[in-house]
Amino acid sequence: MQSRAPIVLEARGITLRYGEVLALDQAEASIPAASMTAIVGPNGAGKSSFLKSVLGLEPATGTVRAFGLPVAQALPRIAYVPQRAAVDWGFPVRVIDVVLMGTYRQTGLLGRASAPIRARAEAALDRVGMADFASRQIGALSGGQQQRVFLARALAQGADLYLLDEPFAGVDAATEAAIIDVLKALRDGGATVVAVHHDLATVDSYFDRVLLLNRRTLAEGAVRTTFTRANLALAYGPALHLDSAA
Repeated sequence: MQSRAPIVLEARGITLRYGEVLALDQAEASIPAASMTAIVGPNGAGKSSFLKSVLGLEPATGTVRAFGLPVAQALPRIAYVPQRAAVDWGFPVRVIDVVLMGTYRQTGLLGRASAPIRARAEAALDRVGMADFASRQIGALSGGQQQRVFLARALAQGADLYLLDEPFAGVDAATEAAIIDVLKALRDGGATVVAVHHDLATVDSYFDRVLLLNRRTLAEGAVRTTFTRANLALAYGPALHLDSAA
């Protein structure tokens, strides 16, 4: 009998208000090691807010532990890829410098990257198919290319837990395929991946777990047992049409 994977991220009672608006209401999650979890729910469900709250980027209440520690102590082991739309792409910086930002915990914000760290950043770019763009200005890239660069920045960090906010939004099919291949390789290598995801048709082929969220957690677990018509109706309403859901 196989032992159950340890929980690497546990969030309990996550509640967040924006003024009078209740964005999250006692949301929770228990994410096991070496898994890929999709956070799924309708627009305005609080999916992005949940990720930010977990990281301490939003003033939410509740408790979060990562790798058995308060999340603030575990941040060196966590990589975060924000929504592409939330980034100022007009800032004049080269692709390689963006990726090197993922290593600042080793170099310091103003430190000079050592040869091994620079090699790690270059390897991360190569892994996402962007090695030939290292000297380009980040703002000159297409949306899909920018998303690959941000994933490379996370890879350069060498994290054990990857939190991604809509990594496939606005990218072309080739970029989406490249990103999912990298994420699955991370999972197969023992890392843990959690991603906000909108395309319900690809949940069962991309992920092994799902967290259904609509301000509060409605269901969480393996895709085969949790990604069901009944649970999706709880999140989206009974009018949802999804042929691939059981």
